Amino acid sequence: MLKMEKIIHHLRRSNHVLLASHVNPDGDAIGSLIAMALSLEKWGKRTTMYNESPIPAVYRFLPSVDRIVRRIDRPSSYDAMVVLDCSDMDRIGKLAAEYDQFGVTINMDHHLSNTRFGDLRHVDTAACSTAEIVYRLIKTIGIAVDRDISTSIYTGILTDTGSFRFANTNQTAFSVCLEMMENGVDPYTVAQHVYGTYSIGRIKLLNRALDSIEIAENGKLSFMMLTRDMLEETGTQPEDVDGMINYAKSIKDVKVAVLIQERLRSNTTRDKSNFYVSLRSDGSVNVAALASSFGGGGHHRAAGFCTETSLADLKGGILAWLKNCEPEICRN
Repeated sequence: MLKMEKIIHHLRRSNHVLLASHVNPDGDAIGSLIAMALSLEKWGKRTTMYNESPIPAVYRFLPSVDRIVRRIDRPSSYDAMVVLDCSDMDRIGKLAAEYDQFGVTINMDHHLSNTRFGDLRHVDTAACSTAEIVYRLIKTIGIAVDRDISTSIYTGILTDTGSFRFANTNQTAFSVCLEMMENGVDPYTVAQHVYGTYSIGRIKLLNRALDSIEIAENGKLSFMMLTRDMLEETGTQPEDVDGMINYAKSIKDVKVAVLIQERLRSNTTRDKSNFYVSLRSDGSVNVAALASSFGGGGHHRAAGFCTETSLADLKGGILAWLKNCEPEICRN
């Protein structure tokens, strides 16, 4: 609790706080971001919410989501930067190169692979989500948790526990979500937005993604591929890919699922592209370690990284790491 008190002490003295979460944000990254911002504003602080990536359509129902910006012009105007749900500073994207201009950097996260960056930090790997950590900070300060804050916290916990199906689901997840429901959150409405409504373009993209699946001979490793052409042909955006890797992971006997998403083709060479790679595991393989070897991060069961390379070299690199560190996955 001492770490939390130091963070609260600094936030109390701050006037303008920048809040940032990781690229390609999920429900926890966005929910934590919004809950923290709305709470600090109730405390009389000015806040700016930042995320480098477009917000996935399924999370655009969240309160104040349209206030999240993708560019920061005056870093020196902030007293503090709170980095949420990031195992490493680089996970916020290009803005990481300017982090020393934002005053004190505060690291709030629950990833086991967190590098303990920042001037102040509260990293609780036992927490089910960063939203849980934000909830505890809000309650410690004594800020009233209204319906908008509750909806953001509930969404963060719901999505990061996989609707309470993942191994990180703990007693606190249920107790906090019950309290959020008592504050006015409707679980059916949240679930409909997050899991129940898709555009026709996203359905077509999902069909392409399923067709791309490749399974290793032993059935323990699956690859899913999404190209820029697939997005253009279906009229979809990168944020529409959210959650598709779960189909590759749900295949019987699969231990590790890899989703390779082509983002941009390189300006320097025709053979290279910028890729975002999502990784999922059934728990038998630490995919955070795999992601870390490529400069990324995440959880034991869910991680990701960005890289510029050729598709052949990318696949080869992933397979080489698995053969070296997890030979059972590649053994026939």
